[in-house]
Amino acid sequence: MKQIIKKIIPGAYHQKIKRWGLRFFYYGNRYHCNVCQSHIRKWLPLGYDLPVLVEKQIVGAGLREALCPVCGSSDRIRLLFHFLKTQTEIFDKKLKLLHIAPEPSLQFLFEHLQNIDYLSADLDPDGVMMQMDITKIPFPDNHFDAIICNHVLEHIPDDQKAMSELYRVLNTAGWAVLQVPFSKILKTTFEDAAVTSPQEREKVFGQTDHVRIYGLDYASRLKTAGFKVSRYQWSEDSSLKELGKKMKLNADEPVFFCSK
Repeated sequence: MKQIIKKIIPGAYHQKIKRWGLRFFYYGNRYHCNVCQSHIRKWLPLGYDLPVLVEKQIVGAGLREALCPVCGSSDRIRLLFHFLKTQTEIFDKKLKLLHIAPEPSLQFLFEHLQNIDYLSADLDPDGVMMQMDITKIPFPDNHFDAIICNHVLEHIPDDQKAMSELYRVLNTAGWAVLQVPFSKILKTTFEDAAVTSPQEREKVFGQTDHVRIYGLDYASRLKTAGFKVSRYQWSEDSSLKELGKKMKLNADEPVFFCSK
């Protein structure tokens, strides 16, 4: 039956048809996903229920009901999309965009925008346009107008090298959004090179492939690489209170907006 459907319906429409069905099934007026523009009655669970995430009060992690059942966007993706739409010209201005470890819901949108010269990249080549180690980015200085790197740096042993490379390839008039999970109570970033096994990393860092827990010094680490850093805290704008509830955004999560 699936083969017959594939012959009758072009592949480009499969995702759209799937979303239409999910929108109908989860329809409701309580919540709204700004990424796929779906009105839904509930979010689905995501994240991990681990003691270290609670103990260290990690922002951007932990078990919660915040996954869009239609497009798969998380609360942090919806925050990122809200920021890009309201605080940047990404949907209007012609630019070269480097998207590291792209979220499928955002990649689906960006790769179809005519104004964007889009490149998705990851160390894992599946589902991206280019395999890339961001500690060794194979592009010249000042090449990209914008960079999105969302929850990637916590996976990279030499994050300072990665930050320096992202800084190097960013245009002098460009910008970068560099998000990570971080602890609200740790003044400095916690690392331990002796923690190497997946089981130990899950216990100590909150995920099997994380190598650190960023602290409140994260912005300082970005500045060490050369970036100018500003924080966008949506919850400080009282006019966004209801919108934040509708989109199930985390009031503690800022956007780290970087430039040269």
